[in-house]
Amino acid sequence: MKVSVRPSVIYGKVRAPPSKSYSHRAIIAASMTDGRCVVENVSESDDVRATINVCEKLGASIVKEESTLFVNGFSTPKAPDDVLNAQNSGTTLRIMTGVSCLVQDGYVVLTGDESLRRRPMQPLLDALNMLGGECWSTRLNGCAPIVVKGGGLKGGEAWMDGSLSSQFVSSILFSSTKALRDTVLRIRGSLVSRPFVDATISVLERFGVRVENEGYAVFRIPSQQNFKPTRFTVPGDFGLASFMMAAALMTDGSVTVEGLSQDLPQADSAIIDILTSMGAKVKLDYVSGRVTVDGGGRLRGGSFNLSDSPDLLPVLAALATKCDGPVEITGVGHARVKESDRVGALACALSKIGMNVRERPDGLIITQGKLAGSAVLDPKGDHRLFMAYCLLGLVLKDGCVVLGAESASVSYPNFLKDLGGLGAKFELG
Repeated sequence: MKVSVRPSVIYGKVRAPPSKSYSHRAIIAASMTDGRCVVENVSESDDVRATINVCEKLGASIVKEESTLFVNGFSTPKAPDDVLNAQNSGTTLRIMTGVSCLVQDGYVVLTGDESLRRRPMQPLLDALNMLGGECWSTRLNGCAPIVVKGGGLKGGEAWMDGSLSSQFVSSILFSSTKALRDTVLRIRGSLVSRPFVDATISVLERFGVRVENEGYAVFRIPSQQNFKPTRFTVPGDFGLASFMMAAALMTDGSVTVEGLSQDLPQADSAIIDILTSMGAKVKLDYVSGRVTVDGGGRLRGGSFNLSDSPDLLPVLAALATKCDGPVEITGVGHARVKESDRVGALACALSKIGMNVRERPDGLIITQGKLAGSAVLDPKGDHRLFMAYCLLGLVLKDGCVVLGAESASVSYPNFLKDLGGLGAKFELG
């Protein structure tokens, strides 16, 4: 399905969608609890549905009432009667590969869609095998499908390259809590996306589980911990809300996003400091959970290292169309192995609409050019690129056609509905 987006002014109020990252983590933690948990304000995204399905196949009982889940956990997972399909969700595949090692008897096979089957898994498989697990890629290429032989984790010491994905670390943190011995995980190089590890540790703490973080270089996980039955409320998602903030700035509009909080760490809350440094008018009221962004006039460029918040890359790239100075984005080499090569794809799309783009291995330098009147853009099934390309359609003279509208359901099912409620003009077809 494609969407034709026309020039519009974005104005009004919108509620931030629930955090996808915290929904994943809370559901997995609840499933690992020997008891009943309640998870409120859960994301309706396809990725989170994939996590729910996988947890159920491993033995959790999950009942949904509106946006609340009632979870009776499995404590120790059982061998499923079918393949575990993570769909497009890297978080599901990676964390649940570690959890699958805790199955006592039998085998677990994990896979996903075509995009997910291209994403790297080998650093995680190697670390789990160091800890006494047995798991491998069926194609011996370090990608899904993955086979895990049950039998539990022994614990001990493992090391891991931190440059590709923090999800590998989160997987070890979840699964090693139930190892036979204490676990020490050592990180080689600089760990990317550190706030996502902070999110994992925060969720584990809410469920009564302890992890020691020594400067993101060493993690110590005590063995045989029991997860505590908990009521957990998922916060609003800064990263997804940032698309609405950017839309207001790009169209000289104004938007108030409700339901945002800094009570729990979020990598993409960095968008607030980024927008402020670009000269945007940003008003914060975290007591009431509101962020208001007022557009009007041009923005400043600058240099932005997104190594800890790579999901902001598409938003910042779209915002570059509103900036007088160059926008230099660095630290996002790992964004090349997301749902797509986001660095390369954005370089191509921005060049197509008339921006001047210099592509680097770990980022982009974007400067003003003469914007095209219109364009047809294909995000190749990448949900964050789809949303960013829709923002471009708001500022091109004759708008733009963006393919793959169904991809938004991966993270933000109500994206077009919310955008339309703020005044965006578009047609589906």
